Amino acid sequence: MAAHSKKKALSIGVLLAISFIVVLVLIFSPIFGEGRNGLQFSDDMFNKLAKGSSYFIPKVMNKNEGFMGRNFTVNLKMEKEKEAVNAVKVLMKAGAQVEAKGNELKVSGDLGGLMAKVLNDSDAMFKNDGKAVSELYGGMNEKDVMKAWYAVIKGMDKQFKKEGKIEDANHVTEVSKKAVETSYNFYKIEAQRVSDKAVLMTGLLIFYVVYTMWWGFAIFFIFDGIGLSMKKAKVKKEV
Repeated sequence: MAAHSKKKALSIGVLLAISFIVVLVLIFSPIFGEGRNGLQFSDDMFNKLAKGSSYFIPKVMNKNEGFMGRNFTVNLKMEKEKEAVNAVKVLMKAGAQVEAKGNELKVSGDLGGLMAKVLNDSDAMFKNDGKAVSELYGGMNEKDVMKAWYAVIKGMDKQFKKEGKIEDANHVTEVSKKAVETSYNFYKIEAQRVSDKAVLMTGLLIFYVVYTMWWGFAIFFIFDGIGLSMKKAKVKKEV
């Protein structure tokens, strides 16, 4: 009777292991549309959902109104020559005054006005309209534009903190994190709302949990079938 029980457990374990591997092969097969495998499909979906819940630009634009007319002057040092050249292009196009000496820039202007330009570019990029951004800067690659803004704001943040202008530093950092970085990272990804994909998202999460347990039970039954099991060690009593 015990031998029959172990044989049954082994059969169940092998069946679970084989089916687990079959499903794994299917997951890595390009059968989920547009030549994507299961991991690429789920990654793409979660990226779209993440973008759909990361649109903070309008809120930052409203907050930026309070910085209009606030003049600033900062000294920036770009890491590379190309970075400095691109920074000069975007800054001058945005209406800032720039003095360049190699990789070092002296920038002055209206803080709110400058950030408004950054936010407008970020908004266009977030909406996947990189062509509009590129045309605004004479055909400059739209991603290079956003990289330039990121580098400029990073330098401004450092300078403002050094001068004790914490409010200005916090503002430009917020513009960078909630506008520049999000628009760059999610560029060309279609935004979707979680509510529109709630059923599919829930199904994927449930599948992940079940699939993880699937392999665990396969190993458990196989070990049980071949006579390997874990038992609590007996406590030796001292005489």
